[in-house]
Amino acid sequence: MSKSYFDTDNNVHKPFELPGARPHYNPDRPGQVEHIFLDLSLDIPKLSYQGNCSIRLLPIRNGIDRLTLDAVNLNIESVQVDEVAQNFDYDGEQLSIQLAEVTQIGKRLLIAIAYSVAKPQRGLYFIQPDKHYPNKPTQVWTQGEDEDSRFWFPCFDYPGQLSTSEIRVRVPNPLVAISNGELINTTEDGDYKIYHWSQQQVHPNYLMTLAVGDFAEIQDEWNGKPVTYYVEKGREEDAKRSMGKTPRMIEFLSQKYGYPYPFPKYAQVCVDDFIFGGMENTSTTLLTDRCLLDERAALDNRNTESLVVHELAHQWFGDLVIIKHWSHAWIKEGMASYSEVMWTEQEYSLQEAAYYRLLEARRYLSEDSSRYRRPMVTHVYREAIELYDRHIYEKGSCVYHMIRTQLGDELFWQAIQTFVQDNAHKTVETVDLLRAIEKATGRNLLFLFDQYVFRGGHPDFKVAYSWDGDAKLAKITVIQTQAAEDKNASKDLFDLKIPIGFGYNQQEEARNEELGVRSEELGVRSEELGVKKNSKLQTHNSQLTTFTVRVNEREQSFYFPLENKPQFISFDVGNNYLKTVSLEYPISELKAQLEFDPDPISRIYAAAALAKKGGLESTIALSAALKNDPLWGVRVEAAKQLAEINLDQTFDGLVLGLKDKNAYVRRSVVEVLAQIKTAESYKVVRGLAQKGDPSYYVEAAACRAIGAIASANLEEKPKEDKVIKLLKSVLEEKAGWNEVVRSGAVAGLAEFKTSEAALNLLIEYTKLGVPQPLRLATIRALGKISVGQSPVNLERILEKLTELAKETFFLTQVAVAAALGQMETPKAVGILRSLVEQTPDGRVRRYAEEEISKVQKNIGSEKTLRQLREDFDQLKQQNQELRSRLENLEAKSK
Repeated sequence: MSKSYFDTDNNVHKPFELPGARPHYNPDRPGQVEHIFLDLSLDIPKLSYQGNCSIRLLPIRNGIDRLTLDAVNLNIESVQVDEVAQNFDYDGEQLSIQLAEVTQIGKRLLIAIAYSVAKPQRGLYFIQPDKHYPNKPTQVWTQGEDEDSRFWFPCFDYPGQLSTSEIRVRVPNPLVAISNGELINTTEDGDYKIYHWSQQQVHPNYLMTLAVGDFAEIQDEWNGKPVTYYVEKGREEDAKRSMGKTPRMIEFLSQKYGYPYPFPKYAQVCVDDFIFGGMENTSTTLLTDRCLLDERAALDNRNTESLVVHELAHQWFGDLVIIKHWSHAWIKEGMASYSEVMWTEQEYSLQEAAYYRLLEARRYLSEDSSRYRRPMVTHVYREAIELYDRHIYEKGSCVYHMIRTQLGDELFWQAIQTFVQDNAHKTVETVDLLRAIEKATGRNLLFLFDQYVFRGGHPDFKVAYSWDGDAKLAKITVIQTQAAEDKNASKDLFDLKIPIGFGYNQQEEARNEELGVRSEELGVRSEELGVKKNSKLQTHNSQLTTFTVRVNEREQSFYFPLENKPQFISFDVGNNYLKTVSLEYPISELKAQLEFDPDPISRIYAAAALAKKGGLESTIALSAALKNDPLWGVRVEAAKQLAEINLDQTFDGLVLGLKDKNAYVRRSVVEVLAQIKTAESYKVVRGLAQKGDPSYYVEAAACRAIGAIASANLEEKPKEDKVIKLLKSVLEEKAGWNEVVRSGAVAGLAEFKTSEAALNLLIEYTKLGVPQPLRLATIRALGKISVGQSPVNLERILEKLTELAKETFFLTQVAVAAALGQMETPKAVGILRSLVEQTPDGRVRRYAEEEISKVQKNIGSEKTLRQLREDFDQLKQQNQELRSRLENLEAKSK
């Protein structure tokens, strides 16, 4: 695999393939699986069950004498084909059946496997109370994606096989069992009840599910089909608050995808200890119970709404139209993530949807720069679950948006509807999406897929602007900085048609009318300059004159004839392309863009560019945006950018943001105050931590911020003991929704890297019995606090993490790996290595391996680094004071 050299400092992206990665292909098919029937009897106290799995197979060729099924750690008792016992071999991973009679085309086989499972390693999970967690509910639930179905029943475990299915299960009263499709029968059996579910539409076995628990059932409906929410009793109101928009979402997506919701019912089951956010099993989505919102959480938590629409979108993209191989998972995950954007647009506004898209793009960009770069479609990996990353979710969403940009709304939806209708109840690969686009619109978008899907990366643009008043020409220079300045640069270049807008505030409307005529006259000239003139857009009290240019070289300059000097410049009008942008404009143009550009993302780019310039003028402009911008997302970003300017004056602009009605903005301001670390910011944050805020998240941010400020090296350093005492009282008194506030206090304590008292408190909260979200947050915090502790205390932390690494729960192992990755001692590597060797989970193995390389980097020269860091912070502080005084003097003299 060739390495790409991107960014101007030739930062080499880490490879996605780890040692042991290999190409994966779907196996040869012996035939078509037509139906799977599971008949199960659960013994919940013993964490075990008896099962009969029947598979009806229609052979594809004659003469097959052996069938190989996936079955991991199952106790196989007998195998029959058409009621005749067969010889079989089983090695703990694959069940090989020696057929007494070879296959004949057209002659169906009924394979019946009797088996049992005790303490399944994956696939099926038993949840029940124990001495540490006596209030835990009793539940059983399954999780099949990617290849975990083989851990709970024998199957041909890859997504290319589609069949109908049935599950009959015996559970103790009063528990109920929910599965795919329709409930066709229930029978009483003494203290037990037998539930019989049938799924009549074909689906892959990773989407077969079972959820058992003592649930409250809330009934809703869409077009006569049942829409049901199952939650723990007592949480009915939270269920309605969290999932109540589902029928409207079903209506919305049915119309968008041009295909009415395809299954007989839609159930959402909230389960305890779920290892993901949600899983789109056909007609029966499982969700983590942590997504249930109380009234206060709903103030600034749209994650649940996004999760609900994401899993629902999968009922079409993933369940109706099914990927043939894991390497094409972006088709379903990208669309489910893009449906979150579409729903935001529908439910809130276009501007909010644009901001949502930016946040998705950033999550991908962060993975690309810090974790690895990869093509979105690749079949080289160790385990398929490794593919479930930000490249297929967030980048996938951005790719769907770029397809929409290329085609325009009308053709985009025609293409999507053609894709869904042509491939309903079938399997697809990426090429099928390209074919549907071409069939519906006549457009060939392979050029876009080649650049964004079949290779890694994205363009990094540096855009400069200057105005020639005599010639009345605007000059825009665009550099693609991801491409090196040598002959090989072309392989890393992007070739895109990008709209560039020149903006005029409406007060100049009269002059703009004239400009329209004049630029028509100049049309010929602009064509000669390699520029295509498009249109004038009028929104946000601004008028944009837009030209489209082809950006396809490392460095290009474009000249635009304009009647008047523009007030601001909008690069990639609408910000539809996935990219990074650095704007090199004069400060006056950036200020005008921040104030007047109709596109919120352009305003956010302007805010970042202003922060880079620094100084009082930028501070005033960003403070004004924090106060006045109509979109909360831009106000959030203005606050973040203020933190980048090291001037005392930034504080005054920020503090006003604490009065913002929007909790997201207040949260952002508090997070920024944590970076300012002055006596004033300490006072404000302490007040907030003591008296609280309507939002859990703002309160949590204040708890973390007060730790960050108090632990910083300041002359007026507040007493550590005071803050630790305050955070201790939060831990003792503020238990509540998902432990958000107490997790904030834990993060605050972790800032006191040299404090033994803070460490002692943290170790207390890693014990079993501490509510799980808080315990996981505390385990992670041990890594952060470790870097300043004495050798004796460092040993205590390592001992604790060694002990925690032995726990088998997936989320605990991930938290332990994250904690170790923040440490600066070679001993952390040893614990991570043993985690890599012991864990049966491919994801944990991958995280742990990635954390090993982080620790090795940290060890480099930890002491020198720490000293440098402290010296730098002190210098920064002195520099800030000097510059602030200077800016004040300059302002006065003006």
